Amino acid sequence: MRTPAGWRRSAFVALAGLLVIVGTACAPDAPQDYINYQKGPIAEEADRLWDVTFAIAVAIFFIVELLLIYTIVRFRARPDREAKQFHGNTKVEVILTVIPALILAGLAVPTVRTIFDLSSEPDDALQIKVTARQFWWEYEYEPEGTEDPLVTANEMHIPVDTPVFLTLEGDDVIHSFWVPLLAGKQDVVPGRTNHMTIEADEPGVYRGQCTEYCGLSHANMRLRVIAHPQDEFDEWRDDQSEAADDPRDALAAEGEELFLEGECINCHAVQGTDAQARTGPDLTHFASRETFAGAMFENTTENLRQWLDDPPAMKPGAKMPDYGLTTQEIDALVAYLQSLE
Repeated sequence: MRTPAGWRRSAFVALAGLLVIVGTACAPDAPQDYINYQKGPIAEEADRLWDVTFAIAVAIFFIVELLLIYTIVRFRARPDREAKQFHGNTKVEVILTVIPALILAGLAVPTVRTIFDLSSEPDDALQIKVTARQFWWEYEYEPEGTEDPLVTANEMHIPVDTPVFLTLEGDDVIHSFWVPLLAGKQDVVPGRTNHMTIEADEPGVYRGQCTEYCGLSHANMRLRVIAHPQDEFDEWRDDQSEAADDPRDALAAEGEELFLEGECINCHAVQGTDAQARTGPDLTHFASRETFAGAMFENTTENLRQWLDDPPAMKPGAKMPDYGLTTQEIDALVAYLQSLE
């Protein structure tokens, strides 16, 4: 049996752990803090709803606790009487039913208004179609507005001070799109189209992830939203709309040949070549990305070599299998992928 000293130690450890978690989540540089440091009007609107709901919940908590203490003391059992019971007192039971119902009805008004405000399509919004797959994200810019839309993966680039209307679709299982500093969560369900709006009010990198368990590598299904000033976004978009660069040396040319004649062409696209598959991420401008594999790994030579050598070993559940590539083949493919700027 645990001694009083043991209970005190356990309580102290639990409190210390809670303080560490809270302190980490609320630090100014916390990448996924959904309570503080909102960076756009969409997140701020959701935060205002949180403030109202939390204030009401705190007030109700203290009122209920005070009434509970009063009731325990006022109607407790005494030597000359039994404790009084409310069961069967219709008046009290009606009050205890009507008051919570009125509170919930009152909270429903700002909640429903916020839901409709955030789900409606803003005027002059940038359109991006988001397709969730195990375990990465595909982004298709202006899918209805251009004949050959720009397609990229995992890193979404947007202009600041511009609403971005996302059309979210699932390709395999249920996922959930979440960039906490810019907006709330939205489920991505196969066979159903959902929408949400995000907007950043200052440049920066905003991290997010899938928040609906979707398989073995769910925790590794991350994403980044990179916000630029409008002129930098326009420049990025123009660059990304170009076809892939030609290999810049003999080793990269060997890698391109391996890519187009081997297994890579069955899953990936590289615009300007015969590779046009959409099972895996579009790699047309792979070298311009800071991360790869669901925004999990930094786009470095060493990480890329390890990935090509054995993808499932680096990311459990990865759909890309180990093709048993030789060291020479890996060197050539790395050179080719790093030429795709």
